Amino acid sequence: MTRARRRFGKALALAVLCGGPAAAQSPGPAPAPASVPALPPGVAPQGVAPQGVTQGPPPAPAPAEASLSLRAVLTSEAKPLRGGLTWRIYEDRPEGGKPVVLARSEEAQPTFRLPPGSYLANVTYGFVSTSKRVTLNSGAGSEQLVVNAGALRLSGAVGEARIQPGQLAFSVFVPIGNNPEGRLVRDGVKAGEIVRLPEGTYHVVSTWGDSNAIQRADLKVENGRLTDATLNHRAATVTLKLVASPGTEAFAGTAFSVLTPGGDTIREAIGAFPQVTLAEGEYQLIARHDGKVYTQDFKVESGVDRDIEAIAKDP
Repeated sequence: MTRARRRFGKALALAVLCGGPAAAQSPGPAPAPASVPALPPGVAPQGVAPQGVTQGPPPAPAPAEASLSLRAVLTSEAKPLRGGLTWRIYEDRPEGGKPVVLARSEEAQPTFRLPPGSYLANVTYGFVSTSKRVTLNSGAGSEQLVVNAGALRLSGAVGEARIQPGQLAFSVFVPIGNNPEGRLVRDGVKAGEIVRLPEGTYHVVSTWGDSNAIQRADLKVENGRLTDATLNHRAATVTLKLVASPGTEAFAGTAFSVLTPGGDTIREAIGAFPQVTLAEGEYQLIARHDGKVYTQDFKVESGVDRDIEAIAKDP
């Protein structure tokens, strides 16, 4: 056998072992495609609109904000108010209904950032409130509100002497009809405190101490003006004592009652020497100590502070 025949025989044998020429030339199975996760019905892959669904335009950008600067002035003054203000911005509801507060500030001259539109700007100054409708366009806007208000500052005196502010308390009323105390505006006003009020006439009650030293006055408040008023009391402060003899040491733990000549109780106190501020007039002092009762009539003169002594002696 020649060399060529031997080579052909080996090739033929190899072809038979591998499945013949057809097996040697046939390609292998195709690779399986990569798995794609299933999507819910109506949801298309990213960037592709679902079948039968038309994509709308992108959402419109939020409207730009504009700034609204506010200030308040008194009726008769050009200078803006610098304190005591509370600002509120409400929705403008022409159809009525309770307005909704959108923003609030206690700055003297606030600036609010709001979408363009119509609003109701309100400022409160003490017991005075003023509102104004404003229309805000794009950019910056400013408004001035006129406050129709005056102010009241109160103090007290007895004769030529000023009463210590801490000993006084005032109440301010608006008269209604024939009733001077028709409506209470403010209670517990301190001496020297500035009370901002609408223009008008007010009834003021001043109480010195915690008994019957009371003074009243009708006062007028004018727009743009501060009204200073001093109420003059006719009263005095007395020190109550129970003693064995005039000028001696007071008995501790004594219970005192101060009565009018008609028997009405004005003040009660317990101690060795309590102090009571009383309107001028005549009174009776009752002192109780160790189960015994002692009495003493006395008189209060306006501006004359003194000791009132009840003598602890058996009748």
